[in-house]
Amino acid sequence: MNPRTPKESLTIMNELVLPNDTNTLNNLMGGRLLHWMDIAAAISAQKHCNRIVVTASVDNVSFKHSIKLGDVVTIEAKVTRAFTTSVEVRLDVWAQNVPSGTKVKSNEAYYTFVAVDQSGRTIPVPSLQPETEDDKLLFAGALRRRQLRLILSGKMKPDDATELKALFIPEEKGN
Repeated sequence: MNPRTPKESLTIMNELVLPNDTNTLNNLMGGRLLHWMDIAAAISAQKHCNRIVVTASVDNVSFKHSIKLGDVVTIEAKVTRAFTTSVEVRLDVWAQNVPSGTKVKSNEAYYTFVAVDQSGRTIPVPSLQPETEDDKLLFAGALRRRQLRLILSGKMKPDDATELKALFIPEEKGN
């Protein structure tokens, strides 16, 4: 399989916040936003893998700014790293009030997807070749984020998280 670049998976999705999408305060419901984010991230992962993908995990999603009725929500998603059968996708969410011209970053998150065949069995994915400095930083951090996900899900022992340990435990030199 030929390596792919993050820009090949870039997905930009826009949604208009309508009354049915809001709570009683006229703010976008969090669950609706998570639904839209899952769709954008899945499209990005499928573009990278050229396969069916399923959501494996969603990292912490913090709501920095409320999104109001009538705002245009823009979700940008791109693959930040590919592992054996999975990819990590970063999402940035923007809320724009078109009449006032204001645009604020509302959310960011990382989703993980696993590529599967028609029978639901995992299959290998193409590697990712980061191009820009930002791509390279996201790529480097993805292994630490993956180890943290695996520890929190009980699939990895903390002692096996070499990338995470390196952040907190300095290497001993010369003895």
